[in-house]
Amino acid sequence: MHVRNVLSQHYDLSPDVKLAESMKDIYDRMDRVVTPPDWVSFAPYVKAINALKKERNAVILGHNYMTPEIFHGVSDFVGDSLQLAMKATDVDADVIVQCGVHFMAETSKILSPEKTVLMPDMAAGCSLAESITADGVEEMRAKYPGAPVVSYVNTTAEVKAASDICCTSSNALQIVNAMESDTVIMTPDQYLAQNIANESHKTVVYWPGSCIVHEQYTAKDLRDFREWNPRTRLIAHPECPPDVVAEADFSGSTSGILKYVTEEKPEKAMLITECSMASNIADELPEVEFVGPCNMCPYMKKITLEKVLYVLHTMDNQVEVDAAVAEKARLSVQRMIDLSRELGI
Repeated sequence: MHVRNVLSQHYDLSPDVKLAESMKDIYDRMDRVVTPPDWVSFAPYVKAINALKKERNAVILGHNYMTPEIFHGVSDFVGDSLQLAMKATDVDADVIVQCGVHFMAETSKILSPEKTVLMPDMAAGCSLAESITADGVEEMRAKYPGAPVVSYVNTTAEVKAASDICCTSSNALQIVNAMESDTVIMTPDQYLAQNIANESHKTVVYWPGSCIVHEQYTAKDLRDFREWNPRTRLIAHPECPPDVVAEADFSGSTSGILKYVTEEKPEKAMLITECSMASNIADELPEVEFVGPCNMCPYMKKITLEKVLYVLHTMDNQVEVDAAVAEKARLSVQRMIDLSRELGI
């Protein structure tokens, strides 16, 4: 209630049909998945946020798992974690609002320490990032002496600082293969590591973490759905267990999934990943029918238009990273970015 009370003193955020109609160009980007009544409620927030961004010289980085009104309505740049990490280094802005989860905001601050990075909800964490600590990285190093540590960007700044290089689901295979050692440690996602191991010539050892969204899917779910609707293309994220990936027609990162669906344009597609992924590309691909099931990330869904407006208005929830930790973490993230660019990923 505090957030709403503060905003109500400065902005008229009551549903407004005329305002919603005047912003039809924005609504057209999401009208397959956002109802007209919902848009009437969202429009005042979208208008206020977009105006305040200009005043603050701010940009909003929206992850692919954001809800459509954030993804299409207020985000200046959208993408997966690698794309947003790269964009954080390029944007000409004083303020970055990270519409994603906390480790993404940390990554933006690590790469752009001179910028103010705002997190709409500090409680928007990540089960995967929270599954490992820097001590866990050292435990793996002790177990596999000399093996480089490739840590997923879905980790805290401290874990990044303790690692040799970072990766995302879109570049993990190439980065693992580029390591000089025959054995590579991957943290913290056990399923991404196992899926990479199935494709790589390296020996991949891993930390036993997992994503609460993707670990819930089972191969039986996919087989049952295929039996019920054999014409549906099943497309899985590599954070899913290996038997789920093996059952799917295609597996890729969020950006890889988007590229696949855009190029293939299947009649029906089921995205075995977070729910908002399908919602955010539905209007771009009207010829594709996206069908369930899907799993929702409770952390991503903590980010709302109301909270985005609040942090832009108050400049609260500024993300800070200890300078010494940030310096080491920056090396791991920058190595990932540099190698990705070198490999043309």
